[in-house]
Amino acid sequence: MATASLDVVGIGNAIVDVLAQADDAFLASQGLAKGTMTLIDAARAQSLYAAMGPAIEMSGGSAGNTMAGIASLGGKGAYIGRVRDDELGRVFGHDIRAIGVRFDTAPSTSGAPTARCLILVTPDAQRTMSTFLGACVELGPQDIASDLIASAQVTYLEGYLYDPPLAQEAFRKAAEIAHAAGRKVALSLSDPFCVDRHRAAFRALLAGHVDILFANEAEICSLFETKDFDAAVRAVRGQCEIAALTRSERGSVVVTADATHTVAAEPVQKLVDTTGAGDLYASGFLHGLTHGRDLPSCGRLGSLCAAEAISHFGARPETSLKTLAANAGII
Repeated sequence: MATASLDVVGIGNAIVDVLAQADDAFLASQGLAKGTMTLIDAARAQSLYAAMGPAIEMSGGSAGNTMAGIASLGGKGAYIGRVRDDELGRVFGHDIRAIGVRFDTAPSTSGAPTARCLILVTPDAQRTMSTFLGACVELGPQDIASDLIASAQVTYLEGYLYDPPLAQEAFRKAAEIAHAAGRKVALSLSDPFCVDRHRAAFRALLAGHVDILFANEAEICSLFETKDFDAAVRAVRGQCEIAALTRSERGSVVVTADATHTVAAEPVQKLVDTTGAGDLYASGFLHGLTHGRDLPSCGRLGSLCAAEAISHFGARPETSLKTLAANAGII
C-alpha cells in the first residue's frame, strides 16, 4: 500500500453560512424547530433572509468546517464539494484554499446557485439552521477523484449530503475506492432529522462501508430508535471499528468492539455559539487518529477543538488549533 500523502479528504455540502442573532419568539414566528437543520427551497431562503437581523457571511458546510479544523491543526487535507460559478461559490473556494485545504472540484456553470445556510443563534448559544442546498445537489460519482481518495488515510463523509440520490452513489463510490486502497472511511450522522430520513440507508452504510462513526447523543439514539444512550452504545458496538459519540457538556464516549473510553468536555469560559462543535470535534479526533494517537487522546483533542469552536460566532477556528493543542500537551 502506498504511503498516504493526505491525512483526510472530506466530502460534503459546500455551503456559505449566514449567521444572525435571534430570540425564541422569532424562531416561533418563523415556524422553526430550535436546534435543528431544515432543508428549504430558494423562495423560503429569500423570505427568511429578508426577515433575519444583521448577518455575518462565512464559508461553512459541515465537512468543510472539519477540514478547516484539520488545516488549523497542521494536518494535510482536501475537500470535495460542488459550488456554482457565482459570488458565493468564489467566496467558498477562496476561503477553503486560503486555509490550506486542497479544493479541485470544478464549479457548475449552470443550474442552481451556491448553497447557503441561514443560521439563527439564540441567547443560549443554540443554532437553528435553514439550508438551501442549491448547487450541492449536483454532486455525484463523477466528482469523486479516485487518486485523491486513495491518497488519504481517511475519507470523511458528511451525513447532511445524503439527501440527494446522486450523492448517495458518490458516497458508495468513495468508500469503495478508499477500502480498495487500504484506507479508512468515516461518516458523520450530522443531524437527528437527517437520520430519521435515512435510517435504514445509514445502517446499511455503517454495516458495509464505514470504519469510524461520528454522532451526537440525539443522532445515535435516533439511528437505533431508542431514548437510552447506553442502549445506543450497546447497539453500535461492533458495527464499526470506532464510534465517537459526543454529549455536549458531558464530553464524549469512544466505543470500540472491546473498549469504551469516556472523555471529559474541555472547559469553555463563555459559550457563544454551538455552530460547528461536532464538526471541529471530528477535526481533532481525526487529526489524532491519523497521527498515531491513542483513542482517549483523540477524544481529548476533539473536545479541545470543539471548545474553541463554541467560544465565538461561526464554525471555523479563530485561534490556531495546533497552538492550543501544543499548549495543552496533546500534540
